[in-house]
Amino acid sequence: MTRTSDSVPLNGISRRTFCKGAAVLGIWGGLASFGLAGCAPHTRAEELADSAPWKAGTYTTEVTGHNAPYTMTVTFSDDAITAIDTSANQESLGVGADALKALQQQAIDNQTINIDAVTGATLSSLSLQTGLEDCAKQAQAFEVLSEAPVPEKPAVEEVYDADVCVVGGGGSGLAAAIAAVQAGASVIVLEKCGITGGSTNVSEGALNAVDPERQEPQGIEDSIPTFYETTMKGGHNTNNPELVHFLTDNALDSVHWLESLGVEFKDEIGSATGSLGQRSHYPATPSGNTYIRSFQQFIDDNADAIMLLNDMQAKELILDDAGAVVGVKALYDGEQEVTVNCGAVVIATGGFGGNVEYRQKVNTGVWKEVVLDDSIGCTNIKPCAQGEGMVLAENAGAELICLSDIQLHPCGTPGTGLMEDIRTSGRNRIFVNTDGKRFVNEGAERDVLCKNIFAQPDGTYWIVVNTLRYPDPDEPDANGATINNMLALGHIVTGDTVEALAGEMGVDAANLQASIDAYNAVVEGGADEFGFVADNTADAAMTEGPWYACRKVPTVHHTMGGIRVNVESEACNADGEPIPGLYAAGECTGGIHGENRLGGNAIADCMTFGRNAGTNAAKYALA
Repeated sequence: MTRTSDSVPLNGISRRTFCKGAAVLGIWGGLASFGLAGCAPHTRAEELADSAPWKAGTYTTEVTGHNAPYTMTVTFSDDAITAIDTSANQESLGVGADALKALQQQAIDNQTINIDAVTGATLSSLSLQTGLEDCAKQAQAFEVLSEAPVPEKPAVEEVYDADVCVVGGGGSGLAAAIAAVQAGASVIVLEKCGITGGSTNVSEGALNAVDPERQEPQGIEDSIPTFYETTMKGGHNTNNPELVHFLTDNALDSVHWLESLGVEFKDEIGSATGSLGQRSHYPATPSGNTYIRSFQQFIDDNADAIMLLNDMQAKELILDDAGAVVGVKALYDGEQEVTVNCGAVVIATGGFGGNVEYRQKVNTGVWKEVVLDDSIGCTNIKPCAQGEGMVLAENAGAELICLSDIQLHPCGTPGTGLMEDIRTSGRNRIFVNTDGKRFVNEGAERDVLCKNIFAQPDGTYWIVVNTLRYPDPDEPDANGATINNMLALGHIVTGDTVEALAGEMGVDAANLQASIDAYNAVVEGGADEFGFVADNTADAAMTEGPWYACRKVPTVHHTMGGIRVNVESEACNADGEPIPGLYAAGECTGGIHGENRLGGNAIADCMTFGRNAGTNAAKYALA
């Protein structure tokens, strides 16, 4: 590809150094590879020298983050902020936690309490802002620091060149980018948010794959044909069989590929909510952010071949005279026009679950009787899942398919739809309605679960667990939250006895006890009126307190429709013909999951088709 004098190639020693503002590698202004890397910090100490001395010392304040209240401390000399400690936070890894790290460093480097919220981590950003203001007042530094300007974002170039441009820095996009690098390509990743990792960050990380090495010691009987048939059944047999075969045949290779990048999986295989089988692999460390951390390490280690640019909103695909995709036009921070010239593009921008107007427009399928307006939340990080990548592909000639295939998840938080607090996945839990009665097989498909929830009074229910799930109220669960965090935020209720818990829930105590007894009878070998089948390796009778309960509602979780792709991950037009140079992977694609996605198949999809898209895009670009 011919390179212009103003462009930035990614080919080893000719790659330009970005200390003018640093390459935007994650949250701007933050840590190496998640913001500024290697540039001298800028302080305002000289400007403050003539002001009245502050009350030097370390000051403490309590703030409320996205996940839980936490204590932060700020240390001042008589004229400068010298340290900020937010280590007690319980914010989500890769989202709020990383935003706090980046922004506290930004506050020190620029000697300001005026910081911009990181897109995708607004509440966490605001908690830091609130704490800085409070501590500055205690140190009598507020008047001076409040006049400091908001730091400027790092500068970026107007033109970049690479072999492959990946639009979207979530799980599928980063998998595609890394696979493209491994295939010999140079890669630019454009991510519209200030955080990296998208909704993969806040997923539980379940990845379905047939894995005899792990399953057989647990006595789990499984096979790839069974995985295929289950996936087709879960999707009501409307899935594309060729794509499902590729997914189920290659999912274990994705597990091994992730392990080669440093991801460690638990030996124990579990069952994600609605997985219809015990083949879910979970990272050994909490949540889907484990994958993103490993991807970020690969990016750090291969900086001459891959660059990640945040706060970049892709606006248009560039086509040549023959209709092939040869680049992307984007806006940096909503203002600066940026062009990426490349040999191939991978769209990996996620679904459209957060776009209320669009999802309601296409809601003519499974949930056509349900109004998917603002009263139904979404599990995705705002402002993700808006469907922009699908529009980009459609404008380049690709067909959008299966748009009415929208999945709801039973684990939504009332008011927001986010998946927080006690999760529906896992074992040793029951679902009861506002009368305290069980009403569904807790192991059923997600659409079955949600349809039964909508049929309950007020369309809501309680998930009830006990000490089996949370033996220590201060021990973080697999998602990084503790029982005491949840209680502090008022998100759950507790009781030492079933009767006390029922009182806190406002349900009939006798009904609740009967529901628990019925579940325990199934665990001990009895039959269940709802069809729940216990797993004797994972389920146990729930008998001892303390007891905990959390209100839940259905929430938009996954949009199964999107860009039409073939088994090579090429974006295709209505005739099934590939758009030259255009590939797609992840939730922005359609046809893989049918009308209902199995729990644990999204990460399998992201990694398997992400690798596929990146590898094939690199081959095309380098041909």
